[in-house]
Amino acid sequence: MNKSNIKALYFDLDHTLWDFEKNSALAFKALFKHYDIELKLDAFLEVYVPNNVAYWRLYREGKIDKEKLRYERLKTVFDQMNYKASDSLIFNMSDAYIQTLPQYNTLFPGAISILQVLKPHYALHMITNGFKDVQHLKMKNSGLLPYFETVTDSSSVGKKKPDPEIFNHALKVGGVNPSEAVMIGDNLEADVEGALKVGMHAVHFKPLRQINPTHYKEIEQLVELTFLL
Repeated sequence: MNKSNIKALYFDLDHTLWDFEKNSALAFKALFKHYDIELKLDAFLEVYVPNNVAYWRLYREGKIDKEKLRYERLKTVFDQMNYKASDSLIFNMSDAYIQTLPQYNTLFPGAISILQVLKPHYALHMITNGFKDVQHLKMKNSGLLPYFETVTDSSSVGKKKPDPEIFNHALKVGGVNPSEAVMIGDNLEADVEGALKVGMHAVHFKPLRQINPTHYKEIEQLVELTFLL
């Protein structure tokens, strides 16, 4: 990657700038209290997190729609934990979760400061597979929104990362060629490999210090971007 040729940086939102797991846990804590859910939150999250990842993968692959994603991820967890939850409770809790989640705004360490450093030198953009209304609120409430020139979401484009169409759309809107842009994200398949396939550069953000090394450019902290760019 020739640094002098780079004009634009494209970020993922969840798990990259916005700390999804922490904010999700806080949202569920509030919902458990509101709906009087008689489960240990830690035990619930231990089952929920991998199920949520699995259902998001199905959604990303176009095998389920967002309504099924929102319902089934809760239904599956309650079933696996042998907790009796009515369809009404699941639907209500699912809707409440979507409304509650953007109220919590924990970002990864250094998120705002790195954007402040990068913005004078690069055009900053966002590409997200999340739901448009929810993602906008997350960015607005967390203070991220002013740093980004464009936000490309999968619901507006009709394609999800790693589909080339969403990357090409984001590049067109941003007015840059693929070779002039870098994608930064946590998902190896959706963010990194998806970007590389359309000719962009990519950086894999691995905040959990996973031990499975790859041959891609990797960072464990956002501040490390200053050394790559």
